[in-house]
Amino acid sequence: MAVNILVGCTGSVASINLPKLVESLLKLDMKPNIKVVTTSPALHFFNVADVNAPVLCDKDEWEMWSARGDPVLHIELRRWADIFLIAPLDANTLGKIANGLCDNLLTCVVRAWDSKRPLLFAPSMNTNMWEHPVTAKHVAALKSFGYQEVPCVSKVLVCGDTGFGAMAEVSTLVSAVESALKEGEKYAKSLSGNLCCT
Repeated sequence: MAVNILVGCTGSVASINLPKLVESLLKLDMKPNIKVVTTSPALHFFNVADVNAPVLCDKDEWEMWSARGDPVLHIELRRWADIFLIAPLDANTLGKIANGLCDNLLTCVVRAWDSKRPLLFAPSMNTNMWEHPVTAKHVAALKSFGYQEVPCVSKVLVCGDTGFGAMAEVSTLVSAVESALKEGEKYAKSLSGNLCCT
């Protein structure tokens, strides 16, 4: 059975890698279905037409709902997805999630997320932003929620600074998703193996 992967991207320049990330995920043996949820600032860095998956943003949430009984998009996405990868996760959205804020489609999906399913996040920001003391607190908060960090790397950033803060390579992100899904399969099998009849 195909797996459903939800990819989130936020307002970091690393969002230019979104088309490549989606293409790489589509090549996984499990033949995944993929949807993308994006913040408005992230749309500045990629062309939606270049992404080989549906791309959803805030306006889609509001256009879907008009009356009681209509589907609520952030809940529908939470139900649909087997795994959520936020890559890149910028400093602003990191701070929002760490403090429980949910003022756009992406952060609403996170707030409604089923904690039994994996949520991975790949920080991406300027080195000085990464080294700010509050960043470590925010990352620690996300980990305390059970979310898995795909650590940033050190390199020459687009702004010209050199240091940590760059998003992990696409190949690293794909491997992290694959590993998380395999761990989930093992856990599900172990639960079914422990069931017994009474």
